Amino acid sequence: MFQFIVDTLLRTAELSLVALGLSLVYGLVRFANIAHMQYAMVGAFLTAAALKMGMPFPLAVLFSALVCGILAVLLHHWVFQRLIGAGAANAMIGSLAVSMVIIALMLGVEGSSPVSYKLAIGSNWQWGSLRVSSDECWSLATTLVIILVFNVLLFFTPQGRSIRALASNRELAAASGLNANAIVHTVNMISGMLAAVGGSLIAMNGSAYINQGNDLMLPVLAAAILGGLGNPMGAILGALLIAVTETLVTNINWGWLYGEEMVFMPTTWINAASFVMLLLALLLRPYGLFNREVRRV
Repeated sequence: MFQFIVDTLLRTAELSLVALGLSLVYGLVRFANIAHMQYAMVGAFLTAAALKMGMPFPLAVLFSALVCGILAVLLHHWVFQRLIGAGAANAMIGSLAVSMVIIALMLGVEGSSPVSYKLAIGSNWQWGSLRVSSDECWSLATTLVIILVFNVLLFFTPQGRSIRALASNRELAAASGLNANAIVHTVNMISGMLAAVGGSLIAMNGSAYINQGNDLMLPVLAAAILGGLGNPMGAILGALLIAVTETLVTNINWGWLYGEEMVFMPTTWINAASFVMLLLALLLRPYGLFNREVRRV
């Protein structure tokens, strides 16, 4: 039971930062940016490159976050801002094209082989059947701190109030003197940084690889939609629900059903189980479990 809880929290941490950034941007620009998941992949490779240059891991993650934040701002300013004028559907399709371009460029630069961070081997702890590593604890703690800091900034600072005001009513916020373009660019910077940190933390416990963004796409979109697109805190709860579903799929022993000692579902069923849950949720709450506002997606 405790291992199930730990595995669920670790998977939640992997999804939450990327889903948080995606939902935050959607609240302002009203389209799901498919390329957002590739920021996590680019951030993971940038962290690996910074480590090769001799940077300590925290500084390498900060470096990759800043670069990905700037990349997110530039892409929004030069590409997505123009596509949005043609409609949310065009912008979403355009973001898919940008995603493919980013993958092709990274494939040309890094190749198809995974890149390991080659960090010092951390400690592994075991209490009964519970196993956890120091790297996993560090990743979980870092994610929790970032979410808490983000929550404070969003709900208890003037800048956060400006973001929420713009997300709630763009016309009224502009009439009140808020600089909408500056706020949108700032939010894109933050979302790109969050995605890069999330991708780097995932790669820390595995490796940086080209398909990392694609592997995150389905569960992150499911988490953001479950939480109600445009609701950043809801995206974290959505990530928790997706993590619970995925962990159940891989941890439940179905041996009693087949008369065997141990029978587990194949890991290829993970995404299918997540989207069954998403489908059931959307049948009951079409605009997400934690979103009261009716939106057209």
